[in-house]
Amino acid sequence: MRTVFYISDGTGITSETLGRSLLTQFDTTNFQEVRIPFLDSAEKAAAARLQIDAATQTDGGRALVFNTVVDPKVSSVLAASEGLVIDLFGQFLPVLESELQSKSVQAVGKAHGIGNKKSYDARISATNYALSHDDGVSTNYQDSDVILVGVSRSGKTPTCLYLALHYGVRAANFPLTEDELNGGSAPQALMRYRHKLFGLTITPSRLHSIREKRRPGSRYASSRRCSQEVAEAEMLFKSRRIPFADTTDSSIEEIASRILVALDLEKHFF
Repeated sequence: MRTVFYISDGTGITSETLGRSLLTQFDTTNFQEVRIPFLDSAEKAAAARLQIDAATQTDGGRALVFNTVVDPKVSSVLAASEGLVIDLFGQFLPVLESELQSKSVQAVGKAHGIGNKKSYDARISATNYALSHDDGVSTNYQDSDVILVGVSRSGKTPTCLYLALHYGVRAANFPLTEDELNGGSAPQALMRYRHKLFGLTITPSRLHSIREKRRPGSRYASSRRCSQEVAEAEMLFKSRRIPFADTTDSSIEEIASRILVALDLEKHFF
């Protein structure tokens, strides 16, 4: 067991994301995570140092500290702790300053502030769009960038929201119910926008596990129905040449990236 600290003078999203990405390469160690955001003074850093030192003593090994505090004076307090402090900004900013021949602004919260208001407004608008076009509530897809289709609980809604929040993609989703699957054809409301369709599938065993938690013992969650729906959905994707991805072992980030590439949306939203 090792305690991991994600420390930042802002939200802590950057330190947590980078730190977790690195730690995924070490699957034989158990990590206990502690996030300390908005650490913007030497006093707060001193308190954090006490936590780091205490964790180091308890674990019997140095606590791991991923730090994105911009102020070098505050960071120096953390560096004096008994933990292994990885200063993510301190390692890379000097290299960039040298290459760009320009001093970094050392401003707090730049990575996750509103920054570009146009981009921010687009993401908010896309999020509202995803919510109002969730689960087939509205089938007016003229303004959509992508329409996710798949059986219930295959990951459509969270993927739509991720695409909206992170990229400003206007993503709608439509559930493939027994009526559509038994007919062997997607609704005409969808086929009008076939070039925007992307399918999500999932293994029957995983789908059964998810549905069983939602509606225990129901026909909806039965292994037989899950197997039948998945098989018919994949048959529909293949017959209609709808690109699709398996969400069983994929993160939302990976699924979103596949969608952006498959529908050639990257050039519009980056």
